[in-house]
Amino acid sequence: MAHPAGESNGEALRLDFDRRIMLQFCGSVVTSDAGLLPYRELDDVLGLTVIAGNSLADARTGKNGRHALVGLLRQSVFSRLAGYEDVNDAERLRHDPAMRWIVGGKASHSCAAPSQIGRFETQWLAADKNLLALADLSGQWIDRVHKRRQSDSRRTREQRLERPLCLHLLSSPLRVQPVR
Repeated sequence: MAHPAGESNGEALRLDFDRRIMLQFCGSVVTSDAGLLPYRELDDVLGLTVIAGNSLADARTGKNGRHALVGLLRQSVFSRLAGYEDVNDAERLRHDPAMRWIVGGKASHSCAAPSQIGRFETQWLAADKNLLALADLSGQWIDRVHKRRQSDSRRTREQRLERPLCLHLLSSPLRVQPVR
């Protein structure tokens, strides 16, 4: 199988016994991780991973940084939130449409490879400078939430509901499409 998610570039198959029936596998547009999308929306509102990305030191040198540090952090954090314990599932997840949308940026085509996520988690995050930054993050995040709550308390209900998230879950085949 050329594509890890099983999707092919070929046309739909037609069955000989009934040409009206078409078979088409859409593996890379189907996801079991759509439940992560509201968490990502919350992250967008609060900017938690952006704060973390700005706090962490990027150990990469030169122009070899294909994926943004924030994207690597999102891929790592959200894959754990989805219940994946380690980077063993990163190859499959890098092609998952929900994970690609969650990571954002250049990941619209694919997320980071398992080797890159492994380096990010075991080398970059484990650096002394980043360990100190990670220890300080919870305080920064709490401050951000408190500031957000204070600003939200001054807004009207209509203003707070101005930007709802709507997910269309279609049954045949299952496709997840965030609507803005």
